[in-house]
Amino acid sequence: MPDTDPDFSLHENTKTHAPLDDLLAKVAAPRVHPTAIIEANVSLGRGTAVWDNVHIRRDTTIGDECIVGEKTYIAYGVKIGHRVKINSMVYICTAVMIEDGVMISAGTIFTNDRFPRATTPDLKKLRPSDPDEHTLPTLVREGATIGAGCTIGNDLTIGRFAMVGMGSLVTKSVPDFALAIGHPAQPVGAVCRCGQLLFRYTAGRAPARRPAECEACHRQYVFTAGQVEELDGATTPPPRVATEKAK
Repeated sequence: MPDTDPDFSLHENTKTHAPLDDLLAKVAAPRVHPTAIIEANVSLGRGTAVWDNVHIRRDTTIGDECIVGEKTYIAYGVKIGHRVKINSMVYICTAVMIEDGVMISAGTIFTNDRFPRATTPDLKKLRPSDPDEHTLPTLVREGATIGAGCTIGNDLTIGRFAMVGMGSLVTKSVPDFALAIGHPAQPVGAVCRCGQLLFRYTAGRAPARRPAECEACHRQYVFTAGQVEELDGATTPPPRVATEKAK
């Protein structure tokens, strides 16, 4: 997001002659669009940007350098880590926890109750919206990506650096580094930390054991019984990747 965006009031009164500490504080401060609704006791980290018509409920924590896209709703008590990208029109309900570096694409919906009802059985009283024994958690682990238009069930975990394909319905936990797609979503491959597809297989027919090397960054993995393990030293990109980034 450019710092010159006129819609963010934090930039309106910035003066070129202001003390350096003041300028740095304004750059690091969260940027909140005037149309966003931020309720009490919400914590926004350094450099986080909240776009137009976002609604963030009370007692939610969002880490540093996050982006919350327009018209997104985040319920109360949600925990979101650092450098998380949340695109437009995402619904994140209570009992969801999102770790660092997660990508949540547009139109994703989280859920927290498998058998919801609006009222008591006699239809004469609304059920309360506060969490109870029927409220089930969802955990999205670090580095994971959720594609556009997904529906995420509850009482499950989306693993580290996993990738859920667009339009998927997730009803069971997704392993680390897995590519999962479909209705319901099933693992059909493995992906690298960088997002490159390592290999694919037919759903339900995962290879018993298979080594894999990323064609893009050359990190190395071994796939065993549906689980992906990073090999020692594989988290450091090769010199040619580092050189490209330095240009």
